[in-house]
Amino acid sequence: MRFAILTHDHPFLHWDLLLECGEICRSWRLLTPPDTSGPIPAETLPDHRVFYLEYEGPVTGNRGTVTRWDAGSCVWVTACEDRVRVLCFGAKWQGAVTLRCTPNGWIAQRD
Repeated sequence: MRFAILTHDHPFLHWDLLLECGEICRSWRLLTPPDTSGPIPAETLPDHRVFYLEYEGPVTGNRGTVTRWDAGSCVWVTACEDRVRVLCFGAKWQGAVTLRCTPNGWIAQRD
């Protein structure tokens, strides 16, 4: 499996975390830079096509531009409705990443 983090400039600067899951990518919008220490606030996004794991450039419908911040392989450890844990092997993100749903929204945490 693969992952990618795309810098996306629309409707505001954020980072799209894409985790390959079969024929789709489960996706979250990271609201602070992925290299931030500590928890990163996140929002779920609709599933993305695996095409976006390799894509950089304009997004259809005048929805800005994406550029790759990091990418690599990943191994799914846990996949529940309110918690996801993967091991990432990218140039910048290496190691365990946990996404969990809290009463205040989703949080991404690198271990």
